[in-house]
Amino acid sequence: MERLRLMFLSTLVLVLFHVLVDAGHNKKTYIIHMDKSNMPADFDDHTQWYDSSLKLVSESANVLYTYNTVIHGYSTQLTADEAKSLEQQPGILSVHEEVRYELHTTRSPTFLGLEGRESRSFFLQTEARSEVIIGVLDTGVWPESKSFDGTGLGPVPTSWKGECQTGKTFDASSCNRKLIGARFFSKGYEAAFGAIDETAESKSPRDDDGHGTHTATTAAGTVVTGASLFGYAAGTAHGMASHARVAAYKVCWAGGCFSSDILAGMEQAVIDGVNVLSLSLGGTISDYYRDIVAIGAFSAASQGIFVSCSAGNGGPSAGTLSNVAPWITTVGAGTMDREFPAYISIGNGKKLNGVSLYCGKALPSSLMPLVYAGNASQASNGNLCTSGSLIPEKVAGKIVVCERGMNARAQKGLVVKDAGGIGMILANTDTYGDELVADAHLIPTAAVGQTDGDLIKQYIASNSNPTATIAFGGTKLGVQPSPVVAAFSSRGPNPITPGILKPDLIAPGVNILAGWTGKVGPTGLQEDTRNVGFNIISGTSMSCPHVSGLAALLKAAHPEWSPAAIRSALMTTSYSTYKNGKTIEDVATGMPSTPFDYGAGHVNPTAAVNPGLVYDLTVDDYINLLCALDYSPSMIKVIAKRDISCDKNKEYRVADLNYPSFAIPLETARGEHADSSAPIVTRYTRTLTNVGNPATYKASVSSETREVKILVEPQTLTFSRKNEKKTYTVTFTASSKPSGTTSFARLEWSDGQHIVASPIAFSWT
Repeated sequence: MERLRLMFLSTLVLVLFHVLVDAGHNKKTYIIHMDKSNMPADFDDHTQWYDSSLKLVSESANVLYTYNTVIHGYSTQLTADEAKSLEQQPGILSVHEEVRYELHTTRSPTFLGLEGRESRSFFLQTEARSEVIIGVLDTGVWPESKSFDGTGLGPVPTSWKGECQTGKTFDASSCNRKLIGARFFSKGYEAAFGAIDETAESKSPRDDDGHGTHTATTAAGTVVTGASLFGYAAGTAHGMASHARVAAYKVCWAGGCFSSDILAGMEQAVIDGVNVLSLSLGGTISDYYRDIVAIGAFSAASQGIFVSCSAGNGGPSAGTLSNVAPWITTVGAGTMDREFPAYISIGNGKKLNGVSLYCGKALPSSLMPLVYAGNASQASNGNLCTSGSLIPEKVAGKIVVCERGMNARAQKGLVVKDAGGIGMILANTDTYGDELVADAHLIPTAAVGQTDGDLIKQYIASNSNPTATIAFGGTKLGVQPSPVVAAFSSRGPNPITPGILKPDLIAPGVNILAGWTGKVGPTGLQEDTRNVGFNIISGTSMSCPHVSGLAALLKAAHPEWSPAAIRSALMTTSYSTYKNGKTIEDVATGMPSTPFDYGAGHVNPTAAVNPGLVYDLTVDDYINLLCALDYSPSMIKVIAKRDISCDKNKEYRVADLNYPSFAIPLETARGEHADSSAPIVTRYTRTLTNVGNPATYKASVSSETREVKILVEPQTLTFSRKNEKKTYTVTFTASSKPSGTTSFARLEWSDGQHIVASPIAFSWT
């Protein structure tokens, strides 16, 4: 026995030894930020310096990418010990470990007012529309999609410097006058997972997933008549900026999107000459100097490129946002006035409504046996219909009620089918509330909200022989209220800088029809062999390219506008109430939403093209913000790529960033050592630029709280010429003992023709 114990202990020691050794020697990808200005004189070229610095810590390491535009530096594979050693070398600003990002996974032009004679009067029908280039960083493109037809477009813009990168499944003819460029970036992905298996995944710009084709065609797809998914959402499909050009940068693969590849894609897009960058992806939230997307976006914005990113699908929980850097336009998701109804009849005579995109053999109109998955499984999570969890004897020939969560929604239907079930009712739990998201299910299925799902489960529990049937209602238009904030849409407050309100705005992101890949079916499941040209999916991944496309329209109409001016126009003209004056609803609660949910509101493009006034920002304004955040010179240099020393004699404040919205964390405004019984007084300064005709604007404030007094000075601003700037101050005076943790207000400037609106969000925690 003692001998066995000693053998066990010696084996354990050996295992622990190998674990510790592996921890120091397993290689990971790191992104190395170099201080290019401090290159030693004995090097002729910075790439020589990069290689030399790397060889000092690892003879075997090779450079994956060299970055010269969005950052100065390179990426490589190192052990943790080598990375620490490299970070100590002179000229190294920072060494950051690779981060894996995830994708944030048509009626919308009509819903947004972009069709018809009226919209054409807002957006000039000129060649300028086809001079704007939208760069989409995603899973690539399916070039055969009708939405990439370049017929009728003029020559490729002379500003374009990119190319059509070829591969086994993608040749030069895949590009045209619509899809003017396509590249792929896989070195970071392959460093993590090994060489790409080209029998399963295309090592080219070709889209094997569908997500990239969907986002690119949402932003700038060509007009396609007769588009639909199995007859659902039938009509004419086109992107927001249907005349803009598309450049695709494949940075996302089957195993995710890796920061070294994303950074390389952003770098190349800037070099290639895109005007708009669209990224429907996100990773772990981190400070701006550690956030690769934020760093790349800063460089892009400083060169006049508008950057739009998805807010994330972490809602309805608070503080779940991604991509919150103030030089990024952060887009949440709302619904449209279109649904795909499914009708459920249960044995007690009740009729309930759900949604579905099912297309196939219908269920009998007569009532069929009904079972709750939790009662037909021996697994602890059997209610979720995970693989192999259902007992066939209890499911065969029945409609099964499965709960949403853990595995893919359409995957649950296959689990039911494999167990002998004939249909599925997919019920939301409290995590998803009454939000309805339609899917192209492989068996007859209706998705229902939590309220109706609970009713169905209560009926099953109280009946010894429960029955139901499902019928499908096609496409329904004119659904009200619309929009509502999607439950999945990530919410504020801003987890990195609470003094900047995020998201910036919302756009359509639920049940969006756009182009699709020919590689997989509409569910993306391996078992789904259906081939479709268009698909209907949901996520802030879908709302982001709406705003990217709208930004392209504004860039074409106002080529002189900065990215900040474009964002301001989109934000200050957004709406947060319905025509009846009620606030946009939050589908997760059924209650009015707030600026922490929708930002400035729902985008309104026909108003954005003529906003009257804009809140503009320069690179120096953003650098002043970094000083206000107490960033060190090396942190700022990682972002700005130049030496910046914050003036110790100057007061830098987040409150002074000329943002189109206001977020006031009142406890921060009070100060750490201030009298807790005294009122909190804080002042915000803003500058408006006139982009319209001469006019006088008057300020008005609406507020839901009396605990904060709001004073705007001056009350009127008179502009006598275009591009004239005027400054005003807002003083907020809050009571020392608030009755709640948040409250909201709205500031509007109006000349009788334009309304320039800014949301105001107060928080006491």
